[in-house]
Amino acid sequence: MQVNIGDIYEGKVTGLTNFGAFVKLSTGETGMVHISEVATSFVKDINEHLSEGQDVKVKVLSVNEAGKISLSIRQAAPKPAENKERSFKGEKSFDRNGKSAPKSKRPVQTWQGNHHEDKPQSFEDMMAKFKQTSDERQAGMKKPAESRRGGARRGNNGGANRW
Repeated sequence: MQVNIGDIYEGKVTGLTNFGAFVKLSTGETGMVHISEVATSFVKDINEHLSEGQDVKVKVLSVNEAGKISLSIRQAAPKPAENKERSFKGEKSFDRNGKSAPKSKRPVQTWQGNHHEDKPQSFEDMMAKFKQTSDERQAGMKKPAESRRGGARRGNNGGANRW
């Protein structure tokens, strides 16, 4: 029986290696689960996660021209319920018109600018605003770096006689 890519099958672990596990599918075919596809966390020793004869659910990732089947235990496992909405204390979200946006439809802000304008800005206006904001930020970052270096240099000896 031919396996279909993306389908999930029951199988039994028939062999373990340091790079993965061989699984005999319920269809009678054998495929391999690479060590990176065993669990969602890092797997250093596959023997800590699998043993020969263990029943597993696997997802078919690919079948190459030679008929070798690539499998995944990690992708066949049910996904844990993800928290779709993350909220932080005091977090506010606004749309491009300055109105409060619902949490599920937050815009991705890709530049600093005035989103309260009624007319659209030209590309040149947006670039000028970006450059101005960027220059202001860089100036703010240079000041703390200069103070860490010890300010002005004294003499040509690299500041050896500071004290």
